[in-house]
Amino acid sequence: MKPHRIISLETRDVRFPLHEGAGSDAVHSGSAYAFATTLLASGDGLYGTGIVLTLGQGNQLVCEAIQLLASGLVGAEIEELMANFGAVAQRLAQHPQLRWLGPHKGIIHLALASLTNACFDLWAKARRIPLWRLLLDLSPTELVNLLDLSYLEDVLTDKEATAILQDQLSSRTGREEILTRGYPGYDRSVGWFHYEDSHIKELTRAAMSHGFRAFKLKVGSPDWQRDLRRASMLRELAGPDALIMLDANQQWTFPQAVNICQALRTASPYFIEEPTHPDDIRAHQKLAEAIAPVPIALGEHVPNRVMFKNFMQAGAVHFAQVNCTRVAGISEFLTISLLARKFGLPVVPHVGDMGQIHQHLVLFNHIAIGHQALFLECIPHLGQYFVNPAQVENGVYVTPHDPGCSSDLKGVTPEKIVTK
Repeated sequence: MKPHRIISLETRDVRFPLHEGAGSDAVHSGSAYAFATTLLASGDGLYGTGIVLTLGQGNQLVCEAIQLLASGLVGAEIEELMANFGAVAQRLAQHPQLRWLGPHKGIIHLALASLTNACFDLWAKARRIPLWRLLLDLSPTELVNLLDLSYLEDVLTDKEATAILQDQLSSRTGREEILTRGYPGYDRSVGWFHYEDSHIKELTRAAMSHGFRAFKLKVGSPDWQRDLRRASMLRELAGPDALIMLDANQQWTFPQAVNICQALRTASPYFIEEPTHPDDIRAHQKLAEAIAPVPIALGEHVPNRVMFKNFMQAGAVHFAQVNCTRVAGISEFLTISLLARKFGLPVVPHVGDMGQIHQHLVLFNHIAIGHQALFLECIPHLGQYFVNPAQVENGVYVTPHDPGCSSDLKGVTPEKIVTK
């Protein structure tokens, strides 16, 4: 295989304004969608793009952290680097000084995610195949070599992770038809917090006409009666068979969450997302018991595999919403997906990349790990800025076939691309 050696690493602070009300929830308003972007160029005209999501201010801090973490990647040959990427990721995450700023969370962890995602993008481009194909072509042992399973040994060893993948090999063929059918999506953008009721109705009708049958509504109002009214409105409009998710974005205290979640049962939510503080495992555990059988979903603000492990062990989460632009990139996403399979939990990613990379990852999860193909969040706000935007037709993600992770942004390239 032709060698592809990394000759430069650059960062870009890329920000996109949103239309009024878009991206709003009970905690965040006036946000920009921003990507702390890593560009890894090889000496033959290829480059990998890695992105992680922020909401604007502070994006430059992640870019600075990327530069601090990246020592040693320039000069590496991409196949050699990825052959044992789990060890590489562990070394970067365990930096003896920068680790103090986490560990394994916050700005440093986001920087690691951007670097990791750029490495996977360059690797797939070097092989001239989309990310989902690259991952499916790996043997179980090769796949596990991409992962850092440290601190998980009590529940998921290298041997167990390999066995999960090995056990699914014989039944893969039956699941590969999803590559033709496409992966189901759900519309997250009908119910932003600051949208007026009339706008929610308008967007929901439009989404239904485009084939969507699952929707998300932002809740967490100071007056919980507003949440109940809007949830009932959406349920009536979408119909009894639609799936409706309610997302509180950590707004409620535990006592509030118990009372409000009980009241919201009337809207028959498919799950309630981030009902209280994202670090409070015990509160989520008690809440899960109090509002059963209504499921809890979280992951947008669960920063690493160890926290996911603890939530799963406590029975405090029912849907794992791991996001490869919020944990340490594609590698840790795969680790948490295997962890969820071990605990028998579905993975429904939060898509801080607007679904670009995750459309690849959910295909791998379904085919190689045996996860149920439920649905993938669809947020269309930034599609115009991607070179190869995700294609959603009749409520379904169309399988991407361009090489890489679908993360290239228009006009965001290395300063100098070497071609031969």
